[in-house]
Amino acid sequence: MKSKIAIDALSALAHERRLNAFRMLVKAGRDGMPAGDIARKLDVPPNSLSASLNILSHAGLVESRRDGRSIIYTACYENMAQLLGYLLENCCSGTPEICTPLAEILARVACCTPKAARARA
Repeated sequence: MKSKIAIDALSALAHERRLNAFRMLVKAGRDGMPAGDIARKLDVPPNSLSASLNILSHAGLVESRRDGRSIIYTACYENMAQLLGYLLENCCSGTPEICTPLAEILARVACCTPKAARARA
């Protein structure tokens, strides 16, 4: 990932409403959520949410699709993974006191590993 792309993504997330919307979409999974549901759950006006989702979309963090009269938003998991990888790449030069907390975080989200997904199936 180029630093300009990472900066754009981080800038898009550097606002409470946008960060909350993005986290909600990450939790929603690949099915995503209608814009109206996101606005209601975040208790924000639809036009403000639309501006926030537009910024996240331009940063490559969310995508939208039309489903009847609704616009469904989903997180772009591949781009999110690239951003996280960019942030963590060469982060600690093998220094255990830095890497251990990160490894613990990754272990907590182990439900997302391919092995855990196969076990759920």
